[in-house]
Amino acid sequence: MCEILVLYYSHRGSVRALAEAIGRGIDSVPGAAARLRTVPRVSTTCEAVAPAIPEQGAPYVEACDLAECAALALGSPVRFGNMAAPMKYFWDSTVADWQNGTLAGKPACVFTSSGSQHGGNEATLLSMMLPLLHHGMLLLGLPFSEPDLAHSRSGGTPYGASHVAGANGDPRLSDEEIRLAVAQGKRLTELALKLS
Repeated sequence: MCEILVLYYSHRGSVRALAEAIGRGIDSVPGAAARLRTVPRVSTTCEAVAPAIPEQGAPYVEACDLAECAALALGSPVRFGNMAAPMKYFWDSTVADWQNGTLAGKPACVFTSSGSQHGGNEATLLSMMLPLLHHGMLLLGLPFSEPDLAHSRSGGTPYGASHVAGANGDPRLSDEEIRLAVAQGKRLTELALKLS
């Protein structure tokens, strides 16, 4: 079984919804399975410790998840055109994996959610690609052969699946956003299988 890691951080549920849709795309490919994982929040209180198991959603990522995955889908909400601090904190801790080439040659994609149409989705997707490039991963996006990419009035970019949550942070994905996320998961998986 080819396992694809879907690693995300979600504050209000939008990125989690995208991760689950990408997971459906992965699971739709015979011989593949999605492994959903998240990262703990970062606290401004130095003594704060996250629970060993999250109260809801996916388990926290572990080093074995990076080593065992055939590919990676990485998601984070937009924070001023960049990935959220918990995800950045996680990647800053992966120096040993970088030195060992744990992720080198594996395919990867990125996904995000913002509060507005021009809230920094594409900049955030690009910022998430940087550590993946340093790890030697092979990046892929969404081609314009996906009809929803040209017709969506909400999320979706050629850099990766996205969602526009609006000012109230609505985590419900549009039909186009769901189809694009599923397509991205399927595309990532098909490439991982070809490379294996």
